[in-house]
Order: sequence, then structure tokens, then C-alpha cells
Amino acid sequence: MNANTFGKAYCLTTFGESHGAAVGGVIDGCLAGLEVDKSFIMSELARRKPGQSTLTSTRNEADEVEFLSGLFEGRTTGAPIAFIIRNIDAKSSDYDNVKDLYRPSHADFTYQMKYGIRDYRGGGRASARTLAPCVVAGAIAKQVLEKQNIKIVSSVTKLGQKACHGGFSTNEVEEILSEYKMTNDTVGAVVHCEMQNVPVGLGEPVFNKFHAELAYAMMNINAAKGFEIGEGFHAAEMSGFECNDLFVKENGKIRTVTNHSGGVQGGITNGENVTFNVAFKPIPTIMQPQQTVDVQGNEVEYNIEGRHDVCVVPRVLPVVEAMAAMVTLDFIMLKNINRL
Repeated sequence: MNANTFGKAYCLTTFGESHGAAVGGVIDGCLAGLEVDKSFIMSELARRKPGQSTLTSTRNEADEVEFLSGLFEGRTTGAPIAFIIRNIDAKSSDYDNVKDLYRPSHADFTYQMKYGIRDYRGGGRASARTLAPCVVAGAIAKQVLEKQNIKIVSSVTKLGQKACHGGFSTNEVEEILSEYKMTNDTVGAVVHCEMQNVPVGLGEPVFNKFHAELAYAMMNINAAKGFEIGEGFHAAEMSGFECNDLFVKENGKIRTVTNHSGGVQGGITNGENVTFNVAFKPIPTIMQPQQTVDVQGNEVEYNIEGRHDVCVVPRVLPVVEAMAAMVTLDFIMLKNINRL
């Protein structure tokens, strides 16, 4: 397994499993002298951690990040930033009844076929818990971007068949998810993300397009099944006249009247807000009997046990923002390097 590093200039290498001693990461390339606000990092982790409501897993993790290197007196030193988040409430016995089964739409079968061995406890390395280190690295990236007034915000715009263009409120999300919880089922979602004040000129015109790297980042999030930037798939229904973003000069600055392109043209950011959507499938762990096969190929029925979410939202929102922040910071750092 050699694909555990994300980024080129601002790099994160992660490690750990859902029910191991800890998950963690090493950030390389972070500039020296950055004052790191640990309370902000903890607030971002709090948005992602389980046990926040009756609609999320009741796993009770403090998600306290421990920095092992790269920080001195609250500032980055330029050295690799190593950190861990200990797993303190793993209940591995909840997975004893599936250790010899392949759960539908999980990574059990493919992982076993690829490596010949798997950690069945909570999905092991394939668990969404391994994304917690991304939130830490993303929170640090956000602090760097904040100094350039770049902000990243996300919202839930679709839950199952219900959609809300401006994004559902927290109460609305909980109300909809409660309906699925009562039927022992789960539901998919669409997350909308907007990146404000992104500078012109990030990305390359051929193989390292800004939106291509964004798509790569988002599709590495567990349960992600679709990505679109700007009008996305809706652009296929539009005419060129409808879809083109016309240029104007406004207050001495060239900009576009509309933003169907989602802030990226020719693979390069154009100075408008970068907007994109990510579609997430329903969580495959449902509290209903399901048919599957065991490791011997025998057809069996199983009932899942343990603590599970009804939907990836709202916990996935800080992950989406973190990955977007890392992509953006990476491009900014590469742009500066290329200009030396």
C-alpha cells in the first residue's frame, strides 16, 4: 500500500485504522513561522467527530489532536508536522459477526482480494475515520488561506429526493435524517462548496487542472460518487449562449457577469468564486437483514450491529472543506515556486 500521501508542495501522509491505537499524519511543506490556532483545529475536528446527535454513530471519541513535531511555542518550524488522534472508544466486538462476511457495498471484498488480508473492525484502513487527519491538515491550510482572505464554506443541498438550492438548515437536516433512521435505513446527499476570493492563475491547462485536482481530492473521500464544478451536468442541457460567462470590466477589474464555469476556465482559476458539488452515496451499513456471502462463497443473511450514521452529512462537511483547502494551498505554493 503506497498511496497514502496527498499533495505536491503541501503534503499530507496519513496512517492508522478505525480500531487501531490511533490515526494520524505527517504534514510536509508547511511554511515556517505560521502561528497555529489549535482551538480552531479542534473546532474543525468537533464538526467531524461522531456522537454529536442521535443520527450519528454513538462512538464517543474526544478527537484530541496531539502534535509530536514541527511546532515550537505555537508556531511552525518548517519541519514535518507529525500528529496523532488516539482511538479511545473502539468497540471491536461489534464486528465479530462480520469478520468472515463481505458486507454489501463496503470495501471488505475488494480489500481482501487485493491484499489477501483485511482488518474487519470498522473497515480498518478503509474506514472514514482515516479522514480525521485530513481535517487537521485542512484546518492548518485554512489558517494560511485566511491570511489571503480565501474562505471555504459548504452546505447540504440535497438529501435523498429532497433538495434545497440555498442549503438545508441544521434542523432541517436532522428532521429529514430522522425519517430514515425510523425505517432503519440510510440516505445519500449532495454537498455544495464555495471557495471565495480564490486568486486568478491557479492550475495548469493540461494535466494539472485546478478542477481536476479538486475532483481527485473529493473522490478520495469515502462514499463520494460524483463531482461537478460550476453548472456541472446541467451544462449538458444548456446552449453555448446560455452557458458562456461574458467578461466585463467592473471597478477597474475584469470579471464575469455569470459564473457557470464555477470559477475555473481552461483548468485555471479566473478570480470568481470556485463552486462545486459532491454527491455521496447512502452509507451501506443499514440496520436491516441483508443477503451476502461469506469468505467461502456461501450465501448467508446477516444483521449488522454496532454504532452507525444515517448519512455522511453533516460530518463530511469539514472533510470536503479540508480537502479543498489543501488543494488550493498546494496550488498557491506551486505557483510561487514556478515563479522563482
